[in-house]
Amino acid sequence: MREVMKKKDIEVKFRVFEDRCRQSGLKVTPQRVAVYKALIGTDLHPTAEEVHRMVKQDIHSISLDTVNRTLLTLAEIGAAFQVEGTGQRRRFDGDLENHQHFRCIKCGKIVDFHHKPFDNIDIPAQLHGQFQVMRKTVYLEGLCQTCSAVSSS
Repeated sequence: MREVMKKKDIEVKFRVFEDRCRQSGLKVTPQRVAVYKALIGTDLHPTAEEVHRMVKQDIHSISLDTVNRTLLTLAEIGAAFQVEGTGQRRRFDGDLENHQHFRCIKCGKIVDFHHKPFDNIDIPAQLHGQFQVMRKTVYLEGLCQTCSAVSSS
C-alpha cells in the first residue's frame, strides 16, 4: 500500500480534484469524492471492479457503472490516469506526480517507479505541429521477482 499520506497532501490532492471538476463544469458529488478517495488511497492501480468494492463499503447503493463512468471522467479531466498498455481490464492511477509503471506480464501486478530521465523524453520531430502532446509516459513490462523466481524453478 501507498505510504500513509499526510493530511496536508490529501488536502492538496482534494483541492486539485475539486478544481478540475469545477473547471470541467462537474459537481463535486459524494460519489465522485468516494471514488477519488478510494483511488488515491491505494497504489495497486485498481480496476473499476476493485474501486467499486472499496466504495461500496461506504456507499452501498453505488453501481459498478457509476464507478466506471466516474473513473473515466476523472481520467478525462486529468484528476487520474488510465494506465495504458495493460491489454487487460482498464487500470487506474490517482497519483498525478511524475512516475512510470512496470507491469508483470504473468501476475499483472503494476508497480510505480520514478526514473528522472524519463520525465524529459524528447518528442519526435515528425509529431511537431501535427499533435498536441498532453502526457508523456513510460511503461515497462517483464516479470516481477516472485514470478521470475517461479519461472526459473
